Amino acid sequence: MRAIVYANKGDASVLQPVQRPLEEPAEGEVRVRVAVSGVNPTDWKSRSGAFGRAPAEPTVPNHDGAGIVDAVGSGVAGIQAGDRVWMTLAGDGRPASGTAQEYTVVPAERVFPLPDGADFDVGASLGIPGATAHRALTVAEDGPTRLEPGALRDRTVLVAGGAGAVGNAAIQLARWAGATVIATVSSEAKAELAGRAGAQHIVDYHDSDATDQIRAVAAEGVDLIVEVAAGANAELDQAVLKPRGTIAIYANDGGVPFAPDVRANMALNTRYQFVLLYTVGWDRIARAAADLNQAIDDGAFRIGEQAGLPIHRFDLDDLSAAHDAVESGAVGKVVVTV
Repeated sequence: MRAIVYANKGDASVLQPVQRPLEEPAEGEVRVRVAVSGVNPTDWKSRSGAFGRAPAEPTVPNHDGAGIVDAVGSGVAGIQAGDRVWMTLAGDGRPASGTAQEYTVVPAERVFPLPDGADFDVGASLGIPGATAHRALTVAEDGPTRLEPGALRDRTVLVAGGAGAVGNAAIQLARWAGATVIATVSSEAKAELAGRAGAQHIVDYHDSDATDQIRAVAAEGVDLIVEVAAGANAELDQAVLKPRGTIAIYANDGGVPFAPDVRANMALNTRYQFVLLYTVGWDRIARAAADLNQAIDDGAFRIGEQAGLPIHRFDLDDLSAAHDAVESGAVGKVVVTV
């Protein structure tokens, strides 16, 4: 089968096409014929050496994908050959299991049914962005641990970076769960995308009166902030957060050091929650997957230009260009047709 691998850390040129033999699924595993592979920032960061060790063996990149179950190992219940599925963290701890190949073998717990109304592009776009957004929306001290219609009723959620993949997912999920959603963006074009995702209020964080604009919507402050740039946005976050509010941090875009003001946060009784899927636990990811699938069934989770998440499509042989697109900050979702 065709696959893309890298044997050394580096820029996208280290990605090389190879032929690999098909592996048989062992106990508790399934083999998926990959239709579409999703590319996320964590994929190029792992490949480049931004974090993690040098690969001990040729590594297939990309954690998210969607396709059709091709074979099932012993001891697997509820999954059978022919099922349409999506998967996430496929290659975590398994260098040969990334989704940038025609077939991949993964533990059954990393595979989830793809709703009938969703195509493979949707499936490949769900995993890391969707589960990250779900986790960020369910970490408040007195908030829900699951999302469904009404779960966030009477709450105001501020989504920083509303035009990004996680931001888009957070907006859609929060609206589905009944929240009032404010999104911050950096341009009119991104404001348009955040609006298409469902944000009722959109603020350019460059505006000198950004705090006032947010407070005009949430006079007492916002209940929850889904944060992509913790350092750069620290002052704004503290200015608009409700006492006992929560800031869920899943990235620090821009690289500004995160140095929270202790006294200001004590006064607010701020709750900080850092979010990283690799260590969040498969029980939580499974719950997120179930809620994401329900949102899709309810017509509340979509992708594409009309949903504020433009699709950028590449072929498997052009995976280097796909990684470069994500690394350079492409707005929308990068997917690879396998």
